[in-house]
Amino acid sequence: MAAVSAASVALSLLQRRGGLAAAAAAALSGSSSSSSLARRCCSAVRGYSSEAAKGGEEEELRVRYLDDEHKGIVVLGINRAHTRNALNKNVIKTLSKVLEALKSDKKVRTVIFRSEVPGVFCAGADLKERAKMHSSEVSSFVSRARATINDIANLPVPTIAAIDGIALGGGLELALACDIRVAVTSAKMGLVETKLAIIPGAGGTQRLPRTIGVSLAKELIFSARVVDGNEAKSIGLISHVVEQNEGGDAAYRRALTLAREFLPQGPVAMRVAKLAINQGMEVDMLTGLAIEEACYAQTIPTKDRIEGLLAFKEKRPPRYKGE
Repeated sequence: MAAVSAASVALSLLQRRGGLAAAAAAALSGSSSSSSLARRCCSAVRGYSSEAAKGGEEEELRVRYLDDEHKGIVVLGINRAHTRNALNKNVIKTLSKVLEALKSDKKVRTVIFRSEVPGVFCAGADLKERAKMHSSEVSSFVSRARATINDIANLPVPTIAAIDGIALGGGLELALACDIRVAVTSAKMGLVETKLAIIPGAGGTQRLPRTIGVSLAKELIFSARVVDGNEAKSIGLISHVVEQNEGGDAAYRRALTLAREFLPQGPVAMRVAKLAINQGMEVDMLTGLAIEEACYAQTIPTKDRIEGLLAFKEKRPPRYKGE
């Protein structure tokens, strides 16, 4: 009876949060029209080169679909050198639009967030822009930023933050919304909002405790302390720490290596695995296991599952299509 009850609760919970069926349908379908929309709205550039995405405002957020052995990886790069990549209205608006397109593009397998500016990931909110806002505008902006960063957390594919420099305030909150964080030893990370007589408002008070533990998260937020890459690794804030290279993109290179490890796996399995983990972390174990069961069931009728079995039998690499 307990197991049946847990399953019912799990399904009810998933329905309230957007529905397992809807999430699984997105994992299984991902229409071609959505893929086209993603490429139009992102002004995507094939291959990761020095060529910038074309077109006015979207220059502040460069979007690239990688090719060849990196096909399936999308790189989002913040490009506001004069503000140390501070998050302004345009970046949040553009990022929101890009995420909306990416989440239903079934050709996307992993998304990497990085900086196009050497020595910085993201210094947080654009305080010069904020100083010109009325208090009501501040509330609206923070709400929009929080919703956009939640969209990052809810992307159905793996996400990696490549922190090749400073990640403060909203910059660290953006990174915390990613599944995996990679940083260089020289990076500086912290939620420093209490220095400005405010608190983290884009998920930091919730995601940091879930990442490093409640007591330590309180200590870091109360003190506005900034940690480097080595300390961040020791407290579990990041998954990998690397020495910076001459090109200034060591964290991005490590993130790219990680992303390539994800590419051979079944696309539908990756999406529902992330769904199961994300939803399961918010409930008790019994309910979480019921969520896992419901998610596993979505992989059974897929063509990819049959292909995986055939490939194993024939001792060859599988050719998954996300179907």
